[in-house]
Amino acid sequence: MIIRKKFKFEGAHIVRNCSTNRCKKSIHGHSYEVEVFFSSNKLDNGYMVLDFGLTKKHIKNIIDSFDHAYSLWSEESEEFKDFFKKNSERWIEMPVSPSAEAYSLLFLKFISHILKNTVLENAEGDVKVSSVRVHETQTGYAEAFLDDIDIIELDLKKVKFSKQIINEWKEKEELKKILSSL
Repeated sequence: MIIRKKFKFEGAHIVRNCSTNRCKKSIHGHSYEVEVFFSSNKLDNGYMVLDFGLTKKHIKNIIDSFDHAYSLWSEESEEFKDFFKKNSERWIEMPVSPSAEAYSLLFLKFISHILKNTVLENAEGDVKVSSVRVHETQTGYAEAFLDDIDIIELDLKKVKFSKQIINEWKEKEELKKILSSL
């Protein structure tokens, strides 16, 4: 059985090395919708795959980190990266160019790791994130499935969140502990 939880964020980026000049040469933003699909081999004591309340903790923190933030590719020049880090409180440095495809893989990996480090205590089954769909526009999205998790090299240890983003995390110390086990 599969369930879906939707999240939203407003974010900005440049997608270097893509085909479209506007996307690869200009900072621009999107109103993103992120759909996370969870699957399980059984229902818990409440007859649920996963209580959506459990997604409001660390999963929401990770996705909300991108809200009103600039997603910065680590391959940008030091001058460019320094500019954003100096002039914006909310930024995320990523080891991949921040395309919708990269976001879907990044969220899939983060959420998979968070689930593995979440103690489920209501007789849940083998709960997994089966896919993550990232809508960049109303007409287009990218979806990453568990089979895609290693389609690119994406080391989550190399994702850097600004101090402001980390300071806004709810249950910050617990999430930092989970992320330190990457």
